[in-house]
This record gives sequence, structure tokens and C-alpha cells, in this order.
Amino acid sequence: MSTATAPKVGFVSLGCPKATVDSERILTQLRMEGYEVVPTYQDADVVVVNTCGFIDSAKAESLDAIGEALAENGRVIVTGCMGVSESAIRDVHPSVLAVTGPQQYEQVVNAVHEVVPPNIEHNPLIDLVPPQGIKLTPRHYAYLKISEGCNHSCSFCIIPSMRGKLVSRPVGDVLSEAQRLVKAGVKELLVISQDTSAYGVDLKYKTDFWDGRPVKTRMLELCETLSSMGVWVRLHYVYPYPNVDDVIPLMAAGKLLPYLDIPFQHASPKVLKAMKRPAFEDRTLARIKQWREICPQLTIRSTFIVGFPGETEEDFQYLLDWLTEAQLDRVGCFQYSPVDGAPANDMNLEIVPDDVKQDRWDRFMAHQQAISTARLQRKIGLEMDVLIDEVDHEGAVGRSWADAPEIDGSVFIETTAVQPGDKVRVRIVDADEYDMWAELV
Repeated sequence: MSTATAPKVGFVSLGCPKATVDSERILTQLRMEGYEVVPTYQDADVVVVNTCGFIDSAKAESLDAIGEALAENGRVIVTGCMGVSESAIRDVHPSVLAVTGPQQYEQVVNAVHEVVPPNIEHNPLIDLVPPQGIKLTPRHYAYLKISEGCNHSCSFCIIPSMRGKLVSRPVGDVLSEAQRLVKAGVKELLVISQDTSAYGVDLKYKTDFWDGRPVKTRMLELCETLSSMGVWVRLHYVYPYPNVDDVIPLMAAGKLLPYLDIPFQHASPKVLKAMKRPAFEDRTLARIKQWREICPQLTIRSTFIVGFPGETEEDFQYLLDWLTEAQLDRVGCFQYSPVDGAPANDMNLEIVPDDVKQDRWDRFMAHQQAISTARLQRKIGLEMDVLIDEVDHEGAVGRSWADAPEIDGSVFIETTAVQPGDKVRVRIVDADEYDMWAELV
């Protein structure tokens, strides 16, 4: 509810879904304290920018967003992953009011208090925040963050230095949040973390309680319980440890979406060793084959890096051959970026020239597009469930179980007789390298 006296906060959220959840937590706390969240710079008493600092292009985007907020409003608080390097922000934008790092929810809220004090007349018993909190996603899907941080030391990554070591949330807390979301109308839960497969390792898979029964803080038990809530459950940021084998039967039985988001990053053993990637060995292709034997409809999406220091043409060709063998469904690719603080910068490996990186990226994308196109062509004529995301005068846009929001493809349907959040049955009539077209059954 908007009031003339309510302090007003503008919010810019950048980066990955994990940062989105951080933004949601900050906004939920501010709304509980009576702050109004407004959509324009002009209406805001202060603007919070949640930054991304993973690669140089993300840092540049964050600095641009801070600059825009300063130009349009003038009162800006910075938080998020780039906040771990306050000097890098203040060197460019010295007038920002405060800088905090990721997951520092209390510090961000306190900084807002200092700039715009909360309304002392606010009554939290009257001005209720919904039980599921404030969400930045559409009503029908939500991100469910199960842990913070990461125990790995990949040489290209600075996430552990920004977000710390693995800290798993108690499984009872995670399941209670999931239940609140489902009761609020969420029809798809997207499980996220830095390393979903490692969930509970730091807690030694401690037994917690939810709904009056014991549940282990472990990926398998978490997935089994989430699968009982009657909504789509999608797993992201999964490393192919042996324990992933345990959840494939749940997918084959229709309890979990048959979808795995696995950041393979490369295939060449030499490059993977230099990257210090965990759990990747020669048996990965065999494991993928085994998964598909158990669950033939399994969709695998991944991300890769080309141009990592020391990568040769032979390594790159190995990667292309691996892609041909693996037949992944959805793939993204990045050119290596020498992020400040990443161990790869100090490994004395030969730097791959920018023009070679660009050439390899172009070849990689063309190679994978051919694979993706062929795999989508096989779906023409099939019937499947689709979750509707948008509807306008031209028709509806939805996603199948094989498509995560914002990163995968879409399903276009020539109908306006549906609403966002509806789950409908369709028949696929056409497809290209990324998207599909369908008709209602």
C-alpha cells in the first residue's frame, strides 16, 4: 500500500538468480519495515544497486548501472558481489553513499536506515508482507536458494572469495520456504546454489525436521520431499558427483523435472586440470549415457569457456568432439575473461589472443546450434506440458519442462485463451535451434 509518508526505495538487481534471491531478501526486510518499493528513479528516496562482479563485462555493467542511478537519483547504495572491492567502485563513483558485499543483508538495510529512516508510524501487524516475502520473479515460479558459497577453488573463479565457503541452509528452513511459495501460487521451484550437489556436506548431512518428520540435509532427501509438493522442481548448478545418480530415478518417475543444469566449462583433460574443476573425469560421457538410459527424456544444459589460458587448437577440437558425443540440449559459451584475483592469472599459461577466442566462440556456437536444432526437431509432433509465462495480442509464450526461464528457449502458442501461470497441454508443430512452436491439444 502506497502512502505519502512511506519512505521509498528504488532497486536495481543485476547478476545471476542467486543475486536475485539476495535482492528479494533485502526487499522483504525493507517492506516489513514499512518502506515502499518504487519502479522509477524519480520517485525513490534512495536507490540500491545489487551488483555482479563475476567477469569484467558484468563489472562494467554494474558500474554503468551505478552511474545511471547516480545521474537519475543521486542517492545510491551499492551491494552485491562487486561490493567486495569497494575501492574499484569508489574509484569510478566516489559519491556512492555506502558499499557492502554479497549476503550482507543487515548492512544494506542499516545503510538504507541511515539515508532514509523508517517510518515510525508503520505498523507491521496491519501492513502485512505476504508469507512468501517479496519476489522479483513472476508469481508462478520462484528461485529456492539452498546454500551460500562454494568449497571449490576453480582457477578462473573468484566466487569463493566473494561469497565464502559452502554454508548449507537447514533442510527444514528450505522446505518451509518452498511450502510457503507453493501456497502462494508458485508452480515451479528452481533450486539454486553455487554447488547444489554438495548440499549438506558442511553439515555432515545433519537430520532436521519438517512437517513433523525427519529429513536429512542432503540433495536426495531434499528432492524427494520437494517432489511431494505437486509443482515442477528444476535443479540448477549441479556438479556430476556420483550422488547425482540417485536423483535420476526421481526424474524418470516424473517426480522431478528431467532437467540438469551442469556447468561442465570444458572437456579437454588438460584444460580441466588447469581450471581445477572438481568431479570431471573421463567417465563423464559414460555417466551421461547411463543417466539417459534410466531417463531417456533427460534434458542437460551447460556452460563452457573457450580461450582459457593454455588452451590449444587440439584442446578446442577435443571440446567440439566431446559436444558431438555428449549431445547436450542447451548450451551457453563464454570467452575467457581474466578476472582480477582469479588464480588463472598467475599460472604462467600462454594467453589466447582475443581474435582466436572470438573465432573459437563462433565455431563453438555454430557446432552446438546444429546439435540443438537436431534435438529440437525430434520433438515435432510430440505432446507435452507447457507453463505459460506471457500472453499478449499475438499469442502465448511458455516453457516446456526442458526450458528454464530466461536462459533456455520458449514455446510459442497461437492462442490468447490462457493466462500466465497456466499449465497447458500442447503439440509441437515446429522448431528452430532454440525455440518451438505449438498448438493447444
